[in-house]
Amino acid sequence: MRVPAFGHGLGEALLIEWVAGVGDRVERGDVIAVVETDKASTEIVAERGGRVTAHSATTGAILRSGEALYRLAVD
Repeated sequence: MRVPAFGHGLGEALLIEWVAGVGDRVERGDVIAVVETDKASTEIVAERGGRVTAHSATTGAILRSGEALYRLAVD
């Protein structure tokens, strides 16, 4: 799954926290991670259900829209 667009001309954000860990099962709409832009903290939610198999970034990393964020095994 990829980092979503943040809107308002913002192309990057700081990864503050992983809410869903590797191995966790998530449903569409569940919070995966929390990021912070220049304007606000934002939750990134799952676009579909499945099991998180890998994180592509570590806490404290700068994320850019469109980059891989995590892997999801769909049931």
